[in-house]
Amino acid sequence: MKVSEIRKKVDQVVSITLIIILALMVLNVSYQVFTRYFTDTPSSFTDELSRYLMIWLGILGAAYIAGRNQHVSIDILVNKFSPKWKTIVWHFTNWSIILFAVFGLIIGGGHLVYITLILNQNSPTLSIPLGVVYLIIPLSGLLVVFYKVTQKKPI
Repeated sequence: MKVSEIRKKVDQVVSITLIIILALMVLNVSYQVFTRYFTDTPSSFTDELSRYLMIWLGILGAAYIAGRNQHVSIDILVNKFSPKWKTIVWHFTNWSIILFAVFGLIIGGGHLVYITLILNQNSPTLSIPLGVVYLIIPLSGLLVVFYKVTQKKPI
């Protein structure tokens, strides 16, 4: 299987996951609004669940956008460079992103997951381990590294 085919499959899985998370958020917030305004007993878990779904959507979405190379960038200066310097800047940028993903997301996020699981920290309302909530951080880091390592040079 070619790298481009693997990237397509990973993109497909991540995009479907993001769609499911967004749909769950919409349903959850709709239920929250319904219970708050139309019943006498507002839902107690929906606020926490929507917060955790937003965390997953934001962090996983950032990894997906990094993989599609659609993140926000200011390239007015780079566009004035020669092709040689554009290549140098491209490599520097990609390696900076990879290093951040490895040290900040994979190692740092993995440490956060480990600590919260060891300390047996659970969410107050849902009582799920916070390590599960934070697991998206190292997973997204792995995705970013995968995407950046397998990315074709656009220049």
